[in-house]
Amino acid sequence: MHIDIHFDVACPWCFVGKRRLERALALRPGIVATRSWRAFQLNPDMPSEGVPRRFFLEAKFGGARQVLRSHAAIANAGRAEGIEFAFERIQRTPSTLRAHRLIRLAAAEGRGEPMVEELFRAYFIGGVDIGDSESLVMAAARLGFERGRIRSYLAGEDGIADVLAEEQRARQLGIHAVPCFVIEGGFAISGAHEPEMFLPLFDLAASPGRVARQA
Repeated sequence: MHIDIHFDVACPWCFVGKRRLERALALRPGIVATRSWRAFQLNPDMPSEGVPRRFFLEAKFGGARQVLRSHAAIANAGRAEGIEFAFERIQRTPSTLRAHRLIRLAAAEGRGEPMVEELFRAYFIGGVDIGDSESLVMAAARLGFERGRIRSYLAGEDGIADVLAEEQRARQLGIHAVPCFVIEGGFAISGAHEPEMFLPLFDLAASPGRVARQA
């Protein structure tokens, strides 16, 4: 079974959704699932250097109190999945274009999944600016990539058109929020749902004479 995961690295619910998908798959041990991580920038017009996170979030949510309420809900959900969100460490809201390019490069070499995990953890737990090229070089080095190679790659334009095209395809498919999980190319579930919500779609996707549906 193949699952396309449309996500953004700066989306906390995508991190939670990753964990819940993993738990859902553990509940169906007979399923052999492959996963592709599909780029979707929540803030495609973000400057390449990002912006101060506090001001960005207060403008987005309408004030500091609303930001704290949102963070509390996400932190509670994350804690249940073994994620200790450290929002207080994050100083900038990044452009995620470079991060998605790095994930595509890693995926081409069979290391997309660990790269996604590494960047989620770096940003949401370590407070690392994942829009910064040198921070991405360091993250890639932790997975065994040669630093000079990654530095050169990010300094160029390779992968930019691919990331933008992938995001455009998602929007053309009607995907406007993430995470969104597309199972076997036809069964879609949007949001960081509890594992049990995935199971009927797994079963439908594996059944003969299946008809695509959306949850």
